[in-house]
Amino acid sequence: MREFAYFPGCSQGSSAHEYGESAVAAAEALGIGLREIPDWSCCGASSGHMTNHLLSVALPARNLAIASEMGLDVAVVCAACYNRLRGAQRELLEDEGLASKVEGMLGKDPRFRGEVLHLLDIIFREVGLEELKERVSRPLKELKPVSYYGCLMARPRGLMTEDDYENPQRMDRLLEALGAEVRGWSYKTDCCGGSLSLTRTDIVVKLVNRLFEAAEEAGADCIVTACPMCLANLEMRQAEGTLSYKAPHQLPVFFFTELIALALGLDGARKWFPKHLIDPQPLLRGAGLL
Repeated sequence: MREFAYFPGCSQGSSAHEYGESAVAAAEALGIGLREIPDWSCCGASSGHMTNHLLSVALPARNLAIASEMGLDVAVVCAACYNRLRGAQRELLEDEGLASKVEGMLGKDPRFRGEVLHLLDIIFREVGLEELKERVSRPLKELKPVSYYGCLMARPRGLMTEDDYENPQRMDRLLEALGAEVRGWSYKTDCCGGSLSLTRTDIVVKLVNRLFEAAEEAGADCIVTACPMCLANLEMRQAEGTLSYKAPHQLPVFFFTELIALALGLDGARKWFPKHLIDPQPLLRGAGLL
């Protein structure tokens, strides 16, 4: 089992508790060791980098400095945390003046020379699709998902290097390995309005409903994501405050780790689904998966 310094992020212990639990369970079942970074702290997403640049680098740098002391590469599940950690890492390695300032704030060298990887990419590297297929005991053959990366998993170009930034494919291929009938669509990296969810809900409602409509047009019966903010927006903001949508959309939204756990037949998978605002259990029962 290869071990990683695991940065869980704030959401995975609160509003996206099911994401954090399913990520750890899926990783363990696949032989990926996640050792939580001790005394980790918020990376600053999504307010830190809009407030103060030095703060936006220092917050993730603190966690990177601890991971460096652990001597392990870093594993992340939250798309926003992943983006902030990789972005800060690059800036600190390329800008000696900035690294010196942050070191003065932290009292330790913030320059992390290991890799910061998303769990999705770790599964590809450490497990591979063929082995993943062999471990599936409950194929998701009746599900027709679309993969939704949102803004931060594959962009900006050159920073997120594990997948095609315009048309990422890894989540699609992973879901296919689990047995799902993945539907193609052109909205997988479109914005859901993340950080505007509270300040400009009107904009978010339009963006979210456009995503649901596009998924339905593609013939999907669910949406799969790796971003807790995206899932929260999709579940909360559909049809809200508008007269143009007669009823809320009924497509469930899953974290990709929940579906891995379900396909692997893990005992704990059932407990996460009732936490969703759009109940996915009728869909899963109809597909013979519950």
